[in-house]
Amino acid sequence: MCGIIGLCLHDKNTLRLGEAIYRGLLRLEYRGYDSAGIAVISDNGLIILKGKGKLNELEGKYSFTSLEGITGIGHTRWATHGAPNDVNAHPHTDCNNMFAIVHNGVIENYMELKKILALKGHVFKSETDTEIVAHLIEEYYKETGSVYQAFKKAISSLRGTYAILLITPLEPHKIFYARKDSPLVIGVGNGYNAVASDIPALLEHTRRVIVIRDGWIGYITPSEIHIEELDTGHILESSRYIRVVEWDLKDAEKEGYPFFMIKEIYEQPRALRSTIHGLVNDVIIDEAVKLLADADKVFITGAGTSYHASEYFALTTMKLSGKPVIPFIASEYEVYAGVVGSSDILIAVSQSGETMDTMKAVRAFKAKGCRIISLTNVVDSAIARESDIALYTRAGPEIGVAATKTFLTQTLFLSWISILLAGETGRLNSNEAAKLLEELRNAPRYVEESLSMSGETVKKLAEKLVPVKSMYYLSRDIGLPVAREGALKIKEIAYIHAEAYPAGESKHGPIALVEPSFPVVFTVPSDRKLEKLLLGNIEEMKARGGFVIGVAPQGFNLNERADIVIEVPRTHWILTSLTHTPPLQLLAYYVATMKGLDPDKPRNLAKTVTVE
Repeated sequence: MCGIIGLCLHDKNTLRLGEAIYRGLLRLEYRGYDSAGIAVISDNGLIILKGKGKLNELEGKYSFTSLEGITGIGHTRWATHGAPNDVNAHPHTDCNNMFAIVHNGVIENYMELKKILALKGHVFKSETDTEIVAHLIEEYYKETGSVYQAFKKAISSLRGTYAILLITPLEPHKIFYARKDSPLVIGVGNGYNAVASDIPALLEHTRRVIVIRDGWIGYITPSEIHIEELDTGHILESSRYIRVVEWDLKDAEKEGYPFFMIKEIYEQPRALRSTIHGLVNDVIIDEAVKLLADADKVFITGAGTSYHASEYFALTTMKLSGKPVIPFIASEYEVYAGVVGSSDILIAVSQSGETMDTMKAVRAFKAKGCRIISLTNVVDSAIARESDIALYTRAGPEIGVAATKTFLTQTLFLSWISILLAGETGRLNSNEAAKLLEELRNAPRYVEESLSMSGETVKKLAEKLVPVKSMYYLSRDIGLPVAREGALKIKEIAYIHAEAYPAGESKHGPIALVEPSFPVVFTVPSDRKLEKLLLGNIEEMKARGGFVIGVAPQGFNLNERADIVIEVPRTHWILTSLTHTPPLQLLAYYVATMKGLDPDKPRNLAKTVTVE
């Protein structure tokens, strides 16, 4: 979950190396921000600056942007092995400071390798698993006399996950790379080449990219890209894998907003329009729907927000088509993989397409002969490549750690499939399906209205919730995944303990915590039956003195029952995630910022979770 970047320049005049690496790291800081560092090859050899803290703090201390050279690598860290401190910060080097390494992932056999290397006289400075890679390369270089051969032997010795970059003054115009289960992308430039964990770090320099695949190893120079399959030694033609990214640099910038999260909340209508455009024009969706209609069992999985989107799909599909769908949290895949067969389908949902838990689920289900449909936001990502059918939302880059526009584009996309599936199975006739699809086409407008209608009320509510330590988010039916997503948002960025429950379940234990002024947020879908049921649950909370907050459609009179009412557009219930989620996102954002917290970089979290 760390961010890495490397640039290889033709000469010092091509780019200002230190500044380019630093600016790239800023765009990767959502992947980890407890420490950072940069290594460059200059006229004086290998220079390394690193330490604990966020990038802007470290820039003031070390002046990363003043570093000069022709080749360099950088790293921003989310700690997995070793505490976040100056010593454990990347880059790491060997005994002689000849090989500098940055790494994202987990080396599972690092203790075994460390003991072997220690017996050979290697001295380790850090607690990290990464450092052993530099020492392995040092050891194998003594044997081979070739940096690349030493690098390949070292990588072949590793078990676990990794995206690794290596630089050395022995070959100052090269960056060596290797990937297994952790994302890595080459940026194809003019007079230079680059490599990074994610596309936003490259957009300032190029939109031409190569997504490095598992098991690839190689190196870049300012004018060459060498790609090789580690297992076979087969050399690949790099030009065959070049893709042009649809995003531009503006998409990865704040554009005047104080934080990425609020920018991305207000970008949601645009992201939805882009996703709808893709839905209308992607012929492979019909193939996916037919597979789902013919499947014996349909499973859907994701992690975090993507799991909430998965649960939303399960509910919409069962309500519309009557076809059973089994949602499960990706990290719990093993028990579900035990009951899957070759006539079943798994839908894997992942914003990045690199989420390790979801990837493990995909591989376990594939091993049982199950067909895989994936929904990701990154073209040619690992999960997409391992799927039988790869589908894509078109949310654009999402930098804030808390998912916002990806949740709305995921639920829109999945709801669209639910409608088509209900038509395919005959539960909806063509006119009914067309009307629902038209509702989804109006989603961007509904989201704009939801944000406009709720903004001021949410700000006032946020002021009241700043001192709160615990709260509930309650709903029923299709509103429940939305309640879960709202609770997750306020937990992860405002650090308020928030639990989401089915409203009918609250009286079976959770209501014991409700006392005067205890906040309870009700998500009320646009469904008359659910509105009536939820009114009873609201009365239960009011009777215990709870501070009741209702997120409800226009025309549903809650003024006498709720302490605060946040009105959203009244639509068909299938749009509940699209109309009711934005106010809950805003609420978490405003509470966090009123508490002086950074919503883009919540503690202990990172954007793309590539470890189990």
